[in-house]
Parts: sequence; structure tokens; C-alpha cells
Amino acid sequence: MGAGHAHALYRHGHSPVHRLPAHCKIVATLAFVLAVVSTPRTAVWAFGGYALLLAAVAVAARVPPGFLLRRMLVEVPFVVFAVLLPFLAEGPRVEWLGLSLSESGLWSAWNILAKGTLGVAGSVLLAATTELRDLLLGLRRLRLPALLVQIAAFMVRYLDVIAGELRRMRIAQASRGLDARGVRQWGTLARTAGALFIRSYERGERVHLAMLSRGYTGAMPDLDNGTATRPAQWAAAAALPGAALLVCLMGWTL
Repeated sequence: MGAGHAHALYRHGHSPVHRLPAHCKIVATLAFVLAVVSTPRTAVWAFGGYALLLAAVAVAARVPPGFLLRRMLVEVPFVVFAVLLPFLAEGPRVEWLGLSLSESGLWSAWNILAKGTLGVAGSVLLAATTELRDLLLGLRRLRLPALLVQIAAFMVRYLDVIAGELRRMRIAQASRGLDARGVRQWGTLARTAGALFIRSYERGERVHLAMLSRGYTGAMPDLDNGTATRPAQWAAAAALPGAALLVCLMGWTL
């Protein structure tokens, strides 16, 4: 799992959120997302409450808003899809600024944007306050199949390796005067993608052989120190999903 590998999503800190065990934070984040997803889309005020809860966690974790917002840009494709729904969906129409919008499409777009944004923000906060190694160990402590944990570990680690390989190939192309931005360069881009696949596959084989030569038998060494989780730590982690569950229940009853 590599103790020295720090992911770009992680922000080093010594806050109370950072010190919570990884498996507690994973369970808390999952429970929070389930509460958000279970909330009726018509309870608009409830999603504002969820946002305030996440803001409180970000303040406690000392995660700057800019850091959080930049890493939430991964949500942009879903935002584009949600924006198109009011124009494409069927059903009763409403007029707004001269545009004919579907009422059901507006609610669907709001549902996707609100719940998706809160889910992404919760996940980014989890990654920002938990090192990659601790996340993987947390998944192991939650009894996730070891094979899935290994796949996740290799995927995260070697995505950076492949990105580095692609960066070197682009530098080599630029040094030779290639500016692959137009339609005419699509053939070159396709060949670049093919070369990247072959290089990645060959590197994967070399890494596997290196692991076998060092005694790899299909299972990574267990680096968990086995420290027991205190009830106070579970209680602290349960504060966020507990408050979210209360908001969800109020959203259904009010």
C-alpha cells in the first residue's frame, strides 16, 4: 500500500477530524450520503441544512473552501447533464425568461444537483482528512474483500504512473512541434492513446514480475496495527450522520 504515497486530494492536518479512525469516517460518510439520498427532493430547506453540516465539518477539519471547491470540479459533467434536463424532459411546461422548461425536468435537475453536490463534497472531505493508506486499511477493517482493496490500491497508485507517462509523451510531442488540438490531429491522438495503452500494459507486467520476485503471493502485507476503536471515536464520527438523519426525518414529516 505504500506508506509514502500521498494523494493530491489529501490535505495534511492535525484536526479532530484528521485524528478519527478511517473506518469510522468511511461509515459516517456513507451514512450521511444515504440520509441525503433518502430526503425528498421537495424538502429544499433540508439540503441547505446538509450543506451547513458539511461546512461545520470543513471548519473543524480546517479545510479551506477553495481547496474543497477545486476538487469538486469532478462533478461538472453531472452539472451539464442536470442543466439539460429541463429542456429535454416531458410533462407540464413552465415559462421562465422566455424559455419553456419542463416542470418535472426542473425537479429532476434540482434533485441531481443537490444530492450529487452534497455527496461529492462529503467524499472530498473524507479524502482531504484521511491518507490513502489509512483509507485502504479502513476498508480492510470494515471487512471489504481483500481483492477489492488491492484493486483499489493499485488503481489509485498507478493512475498517477499512467498520468506521468502521458505527460512525458505530450512533452516529447511538443518538442517535435506537434500541437494536437484540431480535427486533423485526431489520428495522432488515437495512435498516442494506443501507445499509452501498450506502455501501461508492459509496465504493469514489469511491476507484477517485480512483486513476485519480492515474495508477492496474491495478498498484500497486513499493515494494520490492530488498535481498538474507542466508543468516543465512534460517537464523534456519528455526529454528522446523526444530525443528517434528523434532518432527513424532518424533511419527510414537515
